[in-house]
Amino acid sequence: MTEPRRELARITLSVLTIGALILGSLWILRPFLGAVIWATMVVVATWPTLVWLQKRLWGRRWMANALMTSTLLLVFVVPLSLAIVTIVMEADRLIGWGRQLAGLQMSVPPEFLGRVPVIGEQLVAAWKQAVAAGAEGLIARAAPYANDIVRWFVSEVGSVGFLIVQFLLTVVLAAVMYSGGEGAAAAVRRFGRRLAGERGDNAVVLAGQAIRAVALGVGVTAIVQSVAGGVALAIAGVPFASLLTAVMFMLCIAQLGPTLVLVPAVIWVFWSGDTGWGIFLLLATAVIGTMDNFLRPILIRRGADLPLLLILAGVIGGLIAFGLVGIFVGPVLLAVAYKLLDDWIAEVDAPDSSRPATLTPGTRVLPHR
Repeated sequence: MTEPRRELARITLSVLTIGALILGSLWILRPFLGAVIWATMVVVATWPTLVWLQKRLWGRRWMANALMTSTLLLVFVVPLSLAIVTIVMEADRLIGWGRQLAGLQMSVPPEFLGRVPVIGEQLVAAWKQAVAAGAEGLIARAAPYANDIVRWFVSEVGSVGFLIVQFLLTVVLAAVMYSGGEGAAAAVRRFGRRLAGERGDNAVVLAGQAIRAVALGVGVTAIVQSVAGGVALAIAGVPFASLLTAVMFMLCIAQLGPTLVLVPAVIWVFWSGDTGWGIFLLLATAVIGTMDNFLRPILIRRGADLPLLLILAGVIGGLIAFGLVGIFVGPVLLAVAYKLLDDWIAEVDAPDSSRPATLTPGTRVLPHR
């Protein structure tokens, strides 16, 4: 009994030591984990583009790497710079709108408002209260919320520098991964094969396919919808079109859609008296808001042969659980778990030839010749 106890103690201590080393390493690398995850997702999603560029650039990896890295840098830096420049340039207009709002006199509620089913009377009562309070009363009611927004904004401004550093670190890590991606992919596949044999290798390949599916289905759809929405806003003459485009892109990434920006813009255009542009923007909103219903499934199917509901659940659930990086982490985890479970359920044990066959009633036994 002494030898098994020593073996058990040795195995337990070995497992605890390995676990402590893993946790310690993750704790040391914790400041870089976000950038590493983002760089991995970006490189896996854009690797076919890198290979295509390398073939067109006379097989020079460093030229394709430089072009991809420069593109990523522009993708990260340009939107943030445009948003900041837009806010600075439109600061005077924002101040003017605030002064106009302070002197705004609200009229009596329109008649159709009371005929709205279920909530018509409540809307009319709220309108009358707002008229009685006046602009000053509304500002006084909104003051506590404005103070909270200001405090939140001030707290977030302090992290802008850290966010920029994370962006730059992501681009640098992506450049390193582009230069030696084949070796890293082979190492990850060997690790998966070491853990679970052929099934682990398939899980690693499936994870890469899930990342590309999300990048195509979610990322490309968000880019198309936000750019189309931004063009429509600019044509209709809506102010802050570039800033609203960035907001639409974030809403599309979060699976909330561009209509949260486009519908208020339509209302604002009609309120301004531009009926023709309002109708144009309304039609554009109807097309752009429903574009993801057919574009996203097509792109996801090109990335991976996985159920659409699984990918969307992973995107939304990952966003809620892990934040923005969960958009990629969530679908990958669900896809790997789904594939492993599906393989385990579909697995059929081969009959054991060493066991004698059982005879059922009516079975004929042929004599040996």
